[in-house]
Amino acid sequence: MIKPYSRRVYYYETDKMGIMHHSNYIRIFEECRVDFLQQAGFPFSEMEARGLLMPVLSVDCSYKHPLRFEDPFEVDLTITKFNGVSLHVEYTIINKDTGEICAVGSSSHCFTDEELKPVRTKKAHPDIFKVFDDYMKNKGGQPLAITK
Repeated sequence: MIKPYSRRVYYYETDKMGIMHHSNYIRIFEECRVDFLQQAGFPFSEMEARGLLMPVLSVDCSYKHPLRFEDPFEVDLTITKFNGVSLHVEYTIINKDTGEICAVGSSSHCFTDEELKPVRTKKAHPDIFKVFDDYMKNKGGQPLAITK
């Protein structure tokens, strides 16, 4: 069972108004993906050691309620699309104290080799393909939402 990514807002992430700077939400999305891969058994370091990269193609974030210094939060991650070459991930950042949704966003990625040429994971890295494919097939073919 994959657990949601969670931590507190660090002081350096806040601005003069005492709220988390908007750019840090995108960093949290990345932290969440790194945590997901670690929990799924294929950390980024292992993927990269095998010559497989996962660059960001696009990222989007909508801000709903600010997070402040030391606010505890968690990120629910949902893989919504995966075809072996590309991947789409959606995120919901929730304040653990208030239950408010603080931000929602998404990112799209592709799998490439070190020369940034697309890689079909089903053929080149079937074990990594299986990690994502298994999550997509969970719950009767619906994308797996990684939640509490």
